[in-house]
Amino acid sequence: MKCLFLVSYDGTQFFGWQRQGDLRTVQRTLEEAAERVFGVHTGMTASGRTDAGVHALGQVVQTEAETAIPARKLRECFNRLLPSDVKILASAEAPAGFDCTRSARRKTYRYSAYYAESELPLCSRYAARLTERPDISRMREAAKLLLGRHDFAAFRAAGYTSKTSERELFEAEVSEREIPSGTLYEISVTGDGFLYRMVRILAGELFAVGCGKEEDFSRAFAYGKRTAPARTMPPQGLTLMSVDYGMTLF
Repeated sequence: MKCLFLVSYDGTQFFGWQRQGDLRTVQRTLEEAAERVFGVHTGMTASGRTDAGVHALGQVVQTEAETAIPARKLRECFNRLLPSDVKILASAEAPAGFDCTRSARRKTYRYSAYYAESELPLCSRYAARLTERPDISRMREAAKLLLGRHDFAAFRAAGYTSKTSERELFEAEVSEREIPSGTLYEISVTGDGFLYRMVRILAGELFAVGCGKEEDFSRAFAYGKRTAPARTMPPQGLTLMSVDYGMTLF
C-alpha cells in the first residue's frame, strides 16, 4: 500500500528534511517512527526538501508498506511515537500512479519578518527581524512583477541542480499587521515550483525594495543577475504552507 501523510513540523531543531547521517532531520525522524510502526525500515519521500530551520504546515510525504492498519489510522500510530515538533495531520492511501514529488501542481510558501525596536522573543522563532521599516506599497508593486512565467536565475542560490531556472508564479501577496511592540510582514507566494532558496531570496529582495532599493530589484529581474550583494533572508521565517495536486488527498 502506498501511504500518504500530511506533515507539519517546527524546523528549528532539525537539520532540514533530507536524511544526513546521524543528524536530526525530519526524514530520519519519520523513518524511525515508520520502522517501529511497520516493523521494517521504510523510506519516506517528500513533495520537496526544506532547509535547516525551515518550517512546514502542510508537507506531503509518501511511503510504501505492507500493513493491516487502515491508512487513515496511521496518523494516530505515528503521532504516538513522534516528538512534539513533528506531527502527522492526516494520513490516507495514495491514488493509483500518484507521486508526491512529480504530481505536485502548486506549492505555497510564506515568509514572515517583523520590525521592532527590540527583538521580540515570541516572534524570533518563526520570523526574521528587520533592521529597517519597509514601505509595503513599494513591496506590493514589486511583487506584481513576479507573477507569470519568468526566468528566476537571479533569485536562486549557488548549488542549484535544476535544469532550468524558469518558474511560474500564480500569486505573490504582501501583507502587514500590527503586533505588540512592532509590525509583522508576511510574503506569500504560490508557484509551480521554486529554485534553491528562491523564496528566501525573493523575500530579501522585496524587503530591500521596501527600503528604497527598487533599481537593484528591477535590474536583477530584467537581466537575471543581482548587482547588489545577495539578500537571502534567514531560514526561520520560511514556512511551506501547502502543496496542491489538483485533487483531494486527505
